[in-house]
Amino acid sequence: MNSKKILPFFSYLFHPIFISVYTTLIYFYLNGSYYENPEKYFVLFQIVIITVLLPILFFVLMRAAGKVDSIMVSEIEQRKIPLIIQCFLIVLLVRKSVTLELYPELHFFFLGGLLSTFLAYILLFFKTKASLHMITISALTLFIIGLSIHNQTKNLNLIAFLVLMNGIIASSRLEMKAHTNKELVIGFLLGIIPQLLFL
Repeated sequence: MNSKKILPFFSYLFHPIFISVYTTLIYFYLNGSYYENPEKYFVLFQIVIITVLLPILFFVLMRAAGKVDSIMVSEIEQRKIPLIIQCFLIVLLVRKSVTLELYPELHFFFLGGLLSTFLAYILLFFKTKASLHMITISALTLFIIGLSIHNQTKNLNLIAFLVLMNGIIASSRLEMKAHTNKELVIGFLLGIIPQLLFL
């Protein structure tokens, strides 16, 4: 099958809006014995609402107002409002749902995500665009590595898969002409450095 048809699929499958849900699912899979199922479902439900449904609602409203033109939000000026909204939503999440007392590792992942998002926002004022796809997939990868170290567990297959996905997603963004190599590298660094700091 043609790679030009396959690669864009990964850009949509690993769209930044879904990474919080994937992270939470993996977190509960690896730490499942610590939590009851109803609690896991409730937290996942909150995360879906705050990180998926609300951003989609804001996107629909912004598109209707002519503030954004596509789901990939490619223009620098169009990214400012969505990133600020994302910052507020993550703050809401870490203060009300994914608290330090209940879900410490996941809490720090979202704090890292907050810092990554804020830095990506600041760079926009310097006319620099970071790949949000690379921020989120690299952050997820480092979080799983950190979680494996913290829990003293070997999740080599999962880590290898995520490392591979970093490469595939970077390739897909280049194939779609959504980013330059520089923007992908900046996104990768913005994803891993905050996770390293909170590790």
